[in-house]
Amino acid sequence: MGTPPGQLITFGPAGFEAYARLRFIPDPIRPGQQEADVEVGDDHLLDIEQTRRALHLLARFTSSAQDCYFCVWEGYSDIPLPTHVRSGALLELPHRRYGLLHGCIGDIDGWEAALGSGGPIAPPALVWPADQRWCLASDVDPHWAGIGASPAAIDALNAQTTLDVIRADPSGEQPEYR
Repeated sequence: MGTPPGQLITFGPAGFEAYARLRFIPDPIRPGQQEADVEVGDDHLLDIEQTRRALHLLARFTSSAQDCYFCVWEGYSDIPLPTHVRSGALLELPHRRYGLLHGCIGDIDGWEAALGSGGPIAPPALVWPADQRWCLASDVDPHWAGIGASPAAIDALNAQTTLDVIRADPSGEQPEYR
């Protein structure tokens, strides 16, 4: 049986030894809380910067950092997909369709310049290296990105003081804002 669709778009495929959530903002602390109710400091990192830092760390846990895949959800209005993506390089999952890009992990450093107007834009929806040692999934709805990887990779992410990473069970219910 395949990975349930909700789990696939928020954590990537099943089968990794460990999973975690990279929280872009803290989890809700009361029922019915809205994302707009969360106060973060002026020094709070944007989602794309948090994703960038996580990907650079994950690069240490793959032999194919120069051979990676990035997916862009086609529903983002602020990310114009390159012509070659609009003409056929698509990945279709249940409830989502993505433009599929290929490059190296270092390409995340130029994400805004390559796909946006140079300002902050959404992180890639999915990223994985060719050797499939890990997957980072950043869906449009949650306030976090899901990561499937080795226990060592998850431990390394969790040890970062500039990232808010916690272990997660992708088959369980995840905190969400209303």
